[in-house]
Amino acid sequence: MTWDTTPVRPQMLIDGELVGASDGKTFPVYNPATREVSGEVPEATADDTNRAVAAAKAAFPAWSALGPAKRSVYLKKLASLIREHKDEIARLDAISMGMPISSHFFAESAAGQYDHYSEAWPHIQGQASVNTPGHVTMTLRQPFGVVALIIPWNVPVHFFATKSAPALITGNTVVLKTSEKAPLAVARIAELVKEAGFPPGVFNVLSGHGIPSGQILSRHMDVRALSFTGSSRTGKLIQEEAARTNLKKVILELGGKSPAIIFDDANLEKAVTQTRWSMQFNSGQVCMANSRIYVQSTIADKFIEEFKVSYSSSVKAGNPLDKETNHGPQADELQYKHVLSYIDSAKESGATLALGGSGKLDSSNGYFIEPTIFLNTPEQAKITKEEVFGPVVIINVFDTEKEAIAKANDTEFGLYASVFTKDISRAMRVAQALESGYVGINTTSPNTAHDLPFGGYKGSGQGREGALYSMDNFLEVKSVIMAVDEQ
Repeated sequence: MTWDTTPVRPQMLIDGELVGASDGKTFPVYNPATREVSGEVPEATADDTNRAVAAAKAAFPAWSALGPAKRSVYLKKLASLIREHKDEIARLDAISMGMPISSHFFAESAAGQYDHYSEAWPHIQGQASVNTPGHVTMTLRQPFGVVALIIPWNVPVHFFATKSAPALITGNTVVLKTSEKAPLAVARIAELVKEAGFPPGVFNVLSGHGIPSGQILSRHMDVRALSFTGSSRTGKLIQEEAARTNLKKVILELGGKSPAIIFDDANLEKAVTQTRWSMQFNSGQVCMANSRIYVQSTIADKFIEEFKVSYSSSVKAGNPLDKETNHGPQADELQYKHVLSYIDSAKESGATLALGGSGKLDSSNGYFIEPTIFLNTPEQAKITKEEVFGPVVIINVFDTEKEAIAKANDTEFGLYASVFTKDISRAMRVAQALESGYVGINTTSPNTAHDLPFGGYKGSGQGREGALYSMDNFLEVKSVIMAVDEQ
């Protein structure tokens, strides 16, 4: 198949209209596999951002009064349109942040999110009781109003849907901001939002950098809730802005430094395959990638050797538009340099480089980094403590269960952890002891369950998202007490 390489010129969706930035300014997006310009994207101004919020505020009374059964019609229509254009959406992610089309299932999963929430609205239920003598009491669950959604660049289509679908079905109006690194696929979906017929102002989509648009949304007095997925640093800034202004509700899903613990009774082949895929998927650009692997000393040599073979032989780097490619580049030059700086720091810390360790810019003209393994990495090394967000894994050794848990928990992150063992009692002991919002037993990230909450301990965020939980993030609870006259 021949792809059109003409740079994309998307627009933003504000108050039901597709528009450029009010000052006409754009910023370039580069294909990280070729370093060619793949798009010229509007940079939302302060006026654009304020206009989107004002449009959402104006649309809220009618949208919230419409009723979820009628709101669901728009979500169903959008799901159908996304499925219809899934190949185009995958291509746009490939040329903006480098995700191979071979592993891009996110348009289909996004459509599934809109389908799910279009049918989940009967779960929006309050409670009533007569436990207070002389009174009937009840709770009402009502939308906040205008909610802001700020999504990351690594899987933008996924987060576009998982945040906007529950916000919309619960009666809120939305202002969503994409990442400057990967705005193209979501900008195409914004066109589909318009085609689906959402009333003007209900669903607004902005593109641009964190300043000004992201900062304005974080501090805007008319935004009543904000959901963000991204770095811990940015999450803290958003929390600060919200606290300084109107104390809007903030839901944060932030970074990770996920440990995987491999005991000597584990199914070794399964442990190798799954932990390797966790690092390979999306070139390691996943917040829950198991970038720290702890292997029991009695099987360490065998595990390490099999992991090296698996990691090196399974990767086929290349053009993300090639269906044979399963390893794309880092998202942009900044990410490329960021990952290489951590590789350099690991070498300086005294860690043993067992595989990879180099960038391939000179030979490929793209921001490719080799799958990289470090052994014997000091537990206090920078690469052990901080999120790398690339195809770089450290494999260290432990002797006892207690030691493994202590090492796994010695981090300020707590998004995902996993344990591989055939001993059910040990699996449950370790799962309870791990300081993580999500724990896999004999499985690891990116494997998750649709009906479980997802979110982190410690610096990995606050709040939970998921098919049975996300609607709660966008609903206020109101208590009502009504006196009943005696006869």
